[in-house]
Order: sequence, then structure tokens, then C-alpha cells
Amino acid sequence: MPVRASRPLNAPAHGRDEISVDVGRRLAALDWAEIERSLWEVGSAKTPPILTPAECAGLIELYDHESRFRSQIDMARYRFGVGDYKYFAHPLPPIVSALRTEAYERLAPIANGWAQALGTSVRFPPTLGALQAVCARHGQTKPTPLLLHYEVGGYNCLHQDLYGEIAFPLQLTVFLSRRGAEYQGGEFLLLEQRPRAQSRADVLTTEQGEIVIFTTRYRPARGAHGYHRVTMRHGVSRVTAGRRYTLGVIFHDAK
Repeated sequence: MPVRASRPLNAPAHGRDEISVDVGRRLAALDWAEIERSLWEVGSAKTPPILTPAECAGLIELYDHESRFRSQIDMARYRFGVGDYKYFAHPLPPIVSALRTEAYERLAPIANGWAQALGTSVRFPPTLGALQAVCARHGQTKPTPLLLHYEVGGYNCLHQDLYGEIAFPLQLTVFLSRRGAEYQGGEFLLLEQRPRAQSRADVLTTEQGEIVIFTTRYRPARGAHGYHRVTMRHGVSRVTAGRRYTLGVIFHDAK
């Protein structure tokens, strides 16, 4: 699917609406029936390239601009892996904000379908702004989109991205570097911890600009007596050459 470039990442306020509309059109063009089927079946779905090479490069360039971020985490220090990542500060880059806002509205009905299947009373509002209001009432006000950076030997241990009581069950990873040309290794990992059975792993190879949509912590799985929760974790295998950057888009805010 050809992707039309949006305005620059530091676009003025009047350009943010144009970027949002542009990103919304790209997302609308996806096969959402297939995405939903894959999310229900395996807890993840991969899209064609959504961001252009120029947009990916622009996000990578932001990594050295400390004023754009609220915090940086050295993974080795916390035994999370080897590498580092930075959480964006407000205001988010327009294209990140657009992805977060537009994708949420597509994913909220799926999240509510999961909640209903699992028999929980939790329901997620139809817009990101409404979800953020819920987060704020629970003390979760810090933005969670982040850029992740790995050098040779870097990896990310299997984990879940939970930052408080409120947790939206789906999130995105956008792949910014060119596999093969700019890095090798560094595959995206998903581990499904099946009850009373051995765990199942998926290894995803991805191209620049593609998005993986996946569960934050669990997905509904159909069993003999209806749906039950299957816990999932995600991570990154060891980078064997080059440098790898990704954008993580998490919808709930952090404390």
C-alpha cells in the first residue's frame, strides 16, 4: 500500500489536524476485519508499511533531542535487557499523537469485545481523550509513547507494559529501522503462556514502517467452556549487527 508523506514531525498546530487526517486515512485503508481476526486468534496482527522512510528517519532523529522526552531508561540497569528507551514528553510529535489517537478509535471496539468475552465489567471509552480522562482520575497522567534504541548485542526481556490500575489491552510497535540494511537480528518476540500447557512463541520479522498490534497483557482464548485469559509477554531478540530503533505506542498513561 503506497503511503503519502505527512507534514514534518515538528509541524505547527494548524498542520497537526492535516497529519491526523492523513494518518487516519492510512489506517482506514487497512483490512480491519483481518486485523481483528488475527488479534482474536493469536493476540497480534501486522500491517503493511504505514509510515514513510522519511517519517521513520525523522522519528529516529528525535532521539538525540532531550527536550522532547520526559525520561530515559537504561535497560541493563534494571535488568530489562540491553539497550535504552525514552518516553516522550508533551506535546507528542504530531505523527505519534495522530497514530495514538486514530488507532485507539479502531481498537477500542475490539478491546470491548475482549472484555465482554471474558465476562468483565470493564468497558473502554470510544476516544483516546476519554481514556486519558479515566487514567487521570487514577493518577495516571504521564505520556507513555516511547522510542527504543538497541546496538549490537542489545535485546529486550519478555515483559508487559503496565503503568497503573488502568491498562488498555492493546498497543502498537512501529518499526523505524531497515532490517538487513541498518540492523540484523532484533526480531520481535511474543510469548503466550498457555494454562496447563507449555508456552508458545511467535517470532516476527518486520520491515520499516510496518506496525505490529498486540496485546498488552492477555487475550481471550476459546476453550471447551467458553473464553479464558491467556497471558502474553513481548520482547526483542538479540541484535547481531547495526542499530535498531522502534516506536512504541501505548494508549494508557502512566503514574
